[in-house]
Amino acid sequence: MIREKFARLKHHFVIFLAVMGPGIITAVVDNDSGGIYTYSQAGARWGYLPLWTLLPITIALIVSQEMCSRMGAVTGKGLSDLIREEFGLRITFGIMILLLLANLTNIIAEFAGVATALDLFGVSKFISVPLAGALVWFLAVKGNYRSVEKIFLFACVIYVTYVVAGVLVKPNWGEALIYSVRPKLMLDSGYITMLIAMVGTTIAPWMQFYQQAAVVEKGITAKEFRESRIEVIVGCLGTAVIAFFIIVACAGAYRDNPTDITSAGQAAEALKPFGAYTFLLFSAGLLNASVFAACILPLSTAYSVCEGLGFESGVNKSWKEAPIFYWLYTLLIVVGGGIVIIPNFPLVQMILLSQVLNGMLLPFILIFMILLINKHHLMGEWRNPRPYNVVAWLTVIIVIGMTLALTGLTIRNPT
Repeated sequence: MIREKFARLKHHFVIFLAVMGPGIITAVVDNDSGGIYTYSQAGARWGYLPLWTLLPITIALIVSQEMCSRMGAVTGKGLSDLIREEFGLRITFGIMILLLLANLTNIIAEFAGVATALDLFGVSKFISVPLAGALVWFLAVKGNYRSVEKIFLFACVIYVTYVVAGVLVKPNWGEALIYSVRPKLMLDSGYITMLIAMVGTTIAPWMQFYQQAAVVEKGITAKEFRESRIEVIVGCLGTAVIAFFIIVACAGAYRDNPTDITSAGQAAEALKPFGAYTFLLFSAGLLNASVFAACILPLSTAYSVCEGLGFESGVNKSWKEAPIFYWLYTLLIVVGGGIVIIPNFPLVQMILLSQVLNGMLLPFILIFMILLINKHHLMGEWRNPRPYNVVAWLTVIIVIGMTLALTGLTIRNPT
């Protein structure tokens, strides 16, 4: 009996290792340079107050990522592919345009993160950004899915630097735990903007498209989905832990002087009084996150657009087999990196804008996901259970409500 249970556990563990990749990579890379800046700003300006948002956001993240992973495993098709087949090319084209614009601002934010991180060590952005662009281009164009995935999984491990940095700051753990479970809402445009940005950076629209495309390209089917679901949950919990420690680290660094920071690099500088290792760990995490996401975001965008418009896509295909995919991937890297090296370009505003755009676009993507995953002819017995639909629709309603509240406050107090 015990031997049979052990054999079953071993079997599930082996399958888990085989399917590991899409869920963890998608969730962890969500803590990109824009995310790090958003969490840093939240902690520096509002202290431990924003920590309560992480619990509901994580629940919504798990539900949304599990949904798209399940759709990929059951249908064998990407999200934009399903939207085109079920709702038509015209609607798909409109969504792809919006996603392309939102993702481009995110890609700019990633290269801005590279420039900020290496500028802390005296490296000019005119050197760091082109080198980073060449690196991420070479990685996808010259690699295949398995080799790229292994590198991405290794990059996920480096995020532990934020956990160590948060501990070294020696924050008030009691206060942090209290604010983690005590919600507080305020009708303040800055606070609401921060909330929308936190939702947008934690549950970014590109994630759903990349997750589902990665599940399909990895060849995960409904038979392996039990283990794939666990992997999704592990990745989502990991990204929440990282976000928690970034907020805590910056709340501790600015506890005596809450302020609006201008970059994640400024947050790293503020950690110097807590020791050189704290500064180095935070800076290394920022560089890793920026380069990592600078690989994923153009890939996600190229996957989504090509699937939605019916072009071949995937890093397992050659340039001749998927020319539109690779040309779009290249163009996004060149434009994203090129904008960053423009003198006096407002990088900080662009980073925050990218996260707010994510939050505004998210409800529309979730609506299509909910409609698709509840279609019997697509999902059969794998359709959404009621609790998933409740969480997904609540996420849509809350984000739309916050966006309308922000719009109303901005109109009322334009300054």
